[in-house]
Amino acid sequence: MRLATVALVALLCLVHFELWFNRGSGVLRLRELELRLAQQRADNDAARARNDRLLAEVRDLKEGLEMVEERARYELGMLKADEILVQIAAAGSASAAALPVAAPSFVVRPPAAPAQRAASRTTTPTPRRAASGAR
Repeated sequence: MRLATVALVALLCLVHFELWFNRGSGVLRLRELELRLAQQRADNDAARARNDRLLAEVRDLKEGLEMVEERARYELGMLKADEILVQIAAAGSASAAALPVAAPSFVVRPPAAPAQRAASRTTTPTPRRAASGAR
């Protein structure tokens, strides 16, 4: 009788060991699935944030022209008809042609006509052009 009890307890321990620590099921599998779930949730959060940014960009492109103008300026290098692009060359560069597209630059608009200048309340300095001998 004592031998049968020890054998049954040993069999019960073996079954529980397989149930809890077997690779296909049990505690280890649960831990692995929890880690995968946490990773997937983090991936979903990152994708959701990216989708929100893209949705805001699409909304801006549909509703306003500011985003279109900004992308045309910075990605395509486009200017309006009445603008002049001025690029500032770095101190060690050989020529302005060697500047990359993303070089520091700003846009200067030519001075307004006299009638428009009078209507404007702010005074802006007008650039003077060098006088040339040949006309």
